Amino acid sequence: MDDILLSQTVSIVVASAGLLIAAIYYVLEIRHQTKIRQMDLVMRLFSTFNSNEFQEEYLKLLDLDVKDYDDYVKTYGLKGLFKVFSFFEALGILLNRKIVSTDLVQQLFSQSIQIMWEKCKSIQEGLRKKYNQPKWFEWFEYLYNEMQKFKT
Repeated sequence: MDDILLSQTVSIVVASAGLLIAAIYYVLEIRHQTKIRQMDLVMRLFSTFNSNEFQEEYLKLLDLDVKDYDDYVKTYGLKGLFKVFSFFEALGILLNRKIVSTDLVQQLFSQSIQIMWEKCKSIQEGLRKKYNQPKWFEWFEYLYNEMQKFKT
């Protein structure tokens, strides 16, 4: 009788250990897959950022010589501005929701975020005022503020 009880106990312990190991493996695999998906997302964003189409608009904005929103619209129109601002807006939302890590965004985009925000802040403020949309591109602003925490 004792041998049967011992055998059942050992079987239960072995089965429980197997379940525990499987659960730990599953949790580790989910974490690994999440990191892979995050990295894939960041690399896709980086690919968009480095595309000829995006870089063309980005570089136009870098070369700006305008005093305010009205001057910008008169000279360039809004199309390229929205393309660049929307990219950084989406990146800010992803960062806020912790879908991408602050560290990765900082390492890949920090300088570009800082330069673009500071270059276009008056244009962005003019957009908000003209269209009475005080929250337009708020996540771009959030992104800029988050990157400022890393300035050295």
